[in-house]
Amino acid sequence: MKKALIVYGGWDGHEPDKVSALFAEILEKEGFSVTRSDDLEAFADLDVLRNLDLIVPIWTMGEIKNEWADNVINAVADGTGLAGCHGGMCDAFRNNVTWQFMTGANWVSHPGGADVEYRVNIRNSSSPLVEGIPDFTVKSEQYYLHVDPAIEVLATTRFPMATWFHSSNREVDMPQAWTKRWGVGRVYYNALGHHADIFDIPEAHEMMRRGLLWAAEGKAAALRDGLNGDAYRSDKKMV
Repeated sequence: MKKALIVYGGWDGHEPDKVSALFAEILEKEGFSVTRSDDLEAFADLDVLRNLDLIVPIWTMGEIKNEWADNVINAVADGTGLAGCHGGMCDAFRNNVTWQFMTGANWVSHPGGADVEYRVNIRNSSSPLVEGIPDFTVKSEQYYLHVDPAIEVLATTRFPMATWFHSSNREVDMPQAWTKRWGVGRVYYNALGHHADIFDIPEAHEMMRRGLLWAAEGKAAALRDGLNGDAYRSDKKMV
């Protein structure tokens, strides 16, 4: 049985308790054993994290002990999957730049607030993560992110929709869902998720379900191939 850890908390406005319950339900329906924790100390034991198939952080803002963040960073490098959404993953722990490097982006703005109506445009891709999912419209926060150019983009949204200082630039397509690698681990992110009810939209729910499962499958693949993060570790100063 695959094992997942969901750690939730931080800013309450993103409904971390509801989002964590929803993701736990998705994973349990897929046969996972799921542990939910509202305490970052759940990241304190590296060996425990390395024995997981999936870590799901749902913790907007806040601060994390460097050693606990390092445990997640190293567990993912060794094959444990990482998947999350919205501020719970890419606006977590603003003081930890390696966390941002691992997740693939950091949030910088949501022009127009929580009531912007915008399209989520599915990228024309061979990825099974978006196969058969059409473009769809949401009314929510539209995330503007500073993004790692190494990500594999699965969906985008067009800026600007709301007028602000950024509007004097040309229009841009901002990544909203992606995958990337961290060592031998798989990382999935979806910028939707300001409130839990965004996942009542079938397309949004299915994207998240597939992303959670894809990230978790990397652990078995790494074990099968005898891989871990050692080939990527370095004693050089990185940050």
